[in-house]
Amino acid sequence: MQSPEASTAANPTQIHLALAAFADEVVGTLARLFAYVGALVLFAILGLSALGQLPNLRDDEPALKPGWSVADRSPPAFALSRLDSSEKTASYTILRHPEGGRRDVMRWASEADEAVAELEIYREGGEFDVARPAAMDLTVRMGLGTAPPLEQAGLIDTKFGPVALFRPSGTAEGARACLGYLKRSEEPALQISGFSCQGDSLPARRAAIACTLNRLTLLTSGNEPKLAELFAHAELKRRPCAPPGSSDWLLGAANAQLRGAL
Repeated sequence: MQSPEASTAANPTQIHLALAAFADEVVGTLARLFAYVGALVLFAILGLSALGQLPNLRDDEPALKPGWSVADRSPPAFALSRLDSSEKTASYTILRHPEGGRRDVMRWASEADEAVAELEIYREGGEFDVARPAAMDLTVRMGLGTAPPLEQAGLIDTKFGPVALFRPSGTAEGARACLGYLKRSEEPALQISGFSCQGDSLPARRAAIACTLNRLTLLTSGNEPKLAELFAHAELKRRPCAPPGSSDWLLGAANAQLRGAL
């Protein structure tokens, strides 16, 4: 039979062992918790790195779409020939997609830093969605948000051929509104689009868009000979920009018939 003195000595030892085991369990739980949180942070960093860069929130750069990242080191592939030496240079942003797409975006802003015109040359890659209406992207880029979809506003004749115009749905005839435009090429897979708010009348806005497209030139085609061929053929059809006050030789929405077949 165990003496009372031995029993009294055994109880503190058991308590100390129990407390030590409890402390070890708490430390182990905290260590596992820190490891779990650290793993989550690591996965988040790797995810952002895989997507490229966080979106740039500057007003003079287009909002990035999922998968697109700014390619700061890529040289510009396009330019606009200047009308005069005082003309301001637009901002130029290049976006790339992991599946091969590239967007060259030129933007012009007013003195109040509001976008007044945009020109985008989109070389399509594996990310291109043929089922997505191109005019849907124009609605967002024109700053219309959740406004009604765009409606066709006629055609204009450019060195790239006929180009479709768009305006916000429900715009009254003669009302001042920005015009969007879109031209697609199957070979090479290319899309030229944008918008313009320049001009005090509908003919002036059409003329501004036509002038912009006629002044668009190719600086480098890279390894795309068909792109160089497209611009070489277009250059043969280039027209000078119409002077202010000249007659509107462009095609309106009410009389959208081209000179020649599509």
